[in-house]
Amino acid sequence: MAIAKTTLEQWAVLASVVDTGGFAQAAQVLNRSQSAVSYAVARLQESLGVSLLVVEGRKSVLTPHGRTLLGRARALVKDLDTLEQLARSLKQGWEAELTLVVDTAFPRSRLLGIVAELQHSCPGTQIQLADVVLSGAEDAVTAGAADLVITSRVPQGFLGDWLLDVNFVAVARPDHPLFQLQRELTTDDLVRHVQAVVRDSGTADPRDEGWLGAAHRFTVSSKDASLATLLAGLAYAWLPEHVLTDALRSGALRRLPRLRPAGHAMSRCTWSWCGRRRWGRPRERPSMPSIGRTDPTRCDAPP
Repeated sequence: MAIAKTTLEQWAVLASVVDTGGFAQAAQVLNRSQSAVSYAVARLQESLGVSLLVVEGRKSVLTPHGRTLLGRARALVKDLDTLEQLARSLKQGWEAELTLVVDTAFPRSRLLGIVAELQHSCPGTQIQLADVVLSGAEDAVTAGAADLVITSRVPQGFLGDWLLDVNFVAVARPDHPLFQLQRELTTDDLVRHVQAVVRDSGTADPRDEGWLGAAHRFTVSSKDASLATLLAGLAYAWLPEHVLTDALRSGALRRLPRLRPAGHAMSRCTWSWCGRRRWGRPRERPSMPSIGRTDPTRCDAPP
């Protein structure tokens, strides 16, 4: 590979001359002597054999060639700055990559707020995010497949801190036959109708959760697919309340009358550092961003 004739430092000096309007101004911004700035630009032009700057009045402006070349060089200078920021972050202890595995029951808006806080704190860290259902999160913990797991159940032998409780609400489309009963529902009522169920994404020890007594189920792979199934009038289901906000507000879905006996109503979301990298002992686990925590809320359905 051929050795470059120019340096990124020379291009950065040229950019400063153009941005500030002259050699004296650039020297002040760069905290260098004016002669050092002039020498860097002269060496750059000499190495390229191309004129990059011309003096117009009291300002130095780019030539057409200079405009084209500096446009490309700015991207390289920015990349170098990003690389040096990453090196500083790694030196301070930040990871180069952070893998998050999150149960889909966890509110998406709150999750993205946490990710935004992480990005602000460690902009050089690449974040990998994976959604899982039920025991899929537990699989990630036991397999050490992620740095941070948000799960509704922490496997035995691992530590987790409570974040929040997620309310599950039983809903269906307003024209669903269950509403025609016009009374509190029983499990006998539910058995006769199709229930939409989200499939557990785990493989090691998949589990069922909540009331699953319907004789006929419509099994889907995500809560979004379950919601679409309800909106199409194909089934009823329990879904996290935060997923249903728009559909309930618009009247596209309605809460089923209170159910007796009780069905699944709440999922507890906790977080666990898996210790795949440097967080091997409980006392070393860093604190979760505060935006992830909230007070527990009352379960709204079913009782």
